Amino acid sequence: MRILGIDPGLVATGFGVVERSGSGLIHVAHGTVRPPRSSPLAARLHCLYRALAQVIEEHRPDAVAIEQVFVATNPSAALILGQARGALLAAVAAGGLSVTEYTPSQIKQGVAGSGAAPKRQVQAMVRRILALERAPADAADALAAAIRHAHEPRLALLGVIGRRRRPRQPCRFAVVPRRAR
Repeated sequence: MRILGIDPGLVATGFGVVERSGSGLIHVAHGTVRPPRSSPLAARLHCLYRALAQVIEEHRPDAVAIEQVFVATNPSAALILGQARGALLAAVAAGGLSVTEYTPSQIKQGVAGSGAAPKRQVQAMVRRILALERAPADAADALAAAIRHAHEPRLALLGVIGRRRRPRQPCRFAVVPRRAR
């Protein structure tokens, strides 16, 4: 099973792809999407959407794990992060994939054994679990989300094997024509 992990952000969105092979995990890819800061918000969100759609197309994950938004002290920053997550979730849905959301503490707990683990410890554990030469700075949390999902006990019980994409549901909408005056 191939899992895409996402650490959303408007300045930098990390992604990581791991593959579960038996009881082990294999690093497939990781990276960071950085929309141009000088672009308008809508263009930056579109950049995130396009980049993640390309990652999904290239790596063909079976499942997606994404970090949930936590309420920060700055409501404006939380709102912008929520918009970035929305663009990323739309790309996941367009790819026909299901997504599982994890809190930051659930991800840390699943990788480092403590929900309060510092960032350096999470990076070190990601490096060790995936046998990487060095810890990825911006994509470590995304890889950690994928690792957390790979270790989800209910996935083992379900025997998730192969590509399990959800069928796309048609989006229904109506266009009201402009009336002649």
